[in-house]
Amino acid sequence: MCRRHTLGFGLSNILPKCLKFPIFRVEIGIGLTGFGAFFLFLGIIFLFDKGLLAIGNILFLVGLACVIGLERTFRFFFQQHKLKATGFFIGGMVIVLIGWPLVGMLVEMYGFFLLFRGFFPVVVNFLRRVPVISTILSLPGINGFLMRFEERNPMV
Repeated sequence: MCRRHTLGFGLSNILPKCLKFPIFRVEIGIGLTGFGAFFLFLGIIFLFDKGLLAIGNILFLVGLACVIGLERTFRFFFQQHKLKATGFFIGGMVIVLIGWPLVGMLVEMYGFFLLFRGFFPVVVNFLRRVPVISTILSLPGINGFLMRFEERNPMV
């Protein structure tokens, strides 16, 4: 049986000691994913610097693996209907590492869109509930685009 751990700060104080590692793994994964997105952003801002883009790609993948676990990550990327998207995503990373960052990022963004397009309607519905962003998303041109996008990917 696990003992309660009372030293330290935060949510982990009230949890049994044996359950703390998965929570820290998820917290670390969210941080790594955030840093990965930040480095990708910096790599694009600094005119597609291949070093920053490579670090951002690695941190993003490692963070995703920490958040959902290695087995789920492999199952997500290597599903039969997502193999093409995974090929574009990983191929874009390889192209960035070879030294063609602009082409690599375009290929990688296409793969990212194909991989995560099922999550976009969920994200749009969440953003419609955020006060300032909902006003922006309800503008005529943006709202029309998002309505067409949601019709193509209905949530069931």
